[in-house]
Amino acid sequence: MGGQRVVIVDGDAGWRCHVASLLTRAGYRVVEEAANGIEGLKAVRARQPDVVLSEVNLAGMSGFELARTVQEDRLAPVILMSGSYDLETLERVREVRVFGYLVKPFDEAVLLPAVEVALANFQEFLRLDRQVRELRETLETRKIVERAKGILMEKLGLTEAEAFRRIQKTSMDKRISMRAVAEAIILTYEI
Repeated sequence: MGGQRVVIVDGDAGWRCHVASLLTRAGYRVVEEAANGIEGLKAVRARQPDVVLSEVNLAGMSGFELARTVQEDRLAPVILMSGSYDLETLERVREVRVFGYLVKPFDEAVLLPAVEVALANFQEFLRLDRQVRELRETLETRKIVERAKGILMEKLGLTEAEAFRRIQKTSMDKRISMRAVAEAIILTYEI
């Protein structure tokens, strides 16, 4: 709990104040509070918090819509809050895949662990997301290099090893990626 930045979105000013008080006493920094979903989204974009706590039922934009937007843009983990517990709400919470769901009223013994778990899980989510993107990029590069090797083997009569070595050497000589060399080969021979 080292001063992480929090945005609270709730139509009930008294509840926002209560949650802000709990968080502030625990060392978090409440950087902004908003009364509706649209203001909440603006606050999240402007203040770039580490975590967002949002009521489910908001004017202008529901907490579900807010959470979906914030999480699709990978801005922060969202913990949704609701004054009631019912299966329909729980199902919607699952669909949005938020990082936490709290039923009001709650105290700091419930709030603080939820915030810490959301922060930790969001960092792991970002790490895994980066890893997936890197793996996709690696796979795509491998496919392009394989295609270029095939072209060199067919057009120039090279072996697979010779074609790979030619791409690799050109990459090093010109100081560009093997993918860029492979893409140039593909463009050159497939026109």
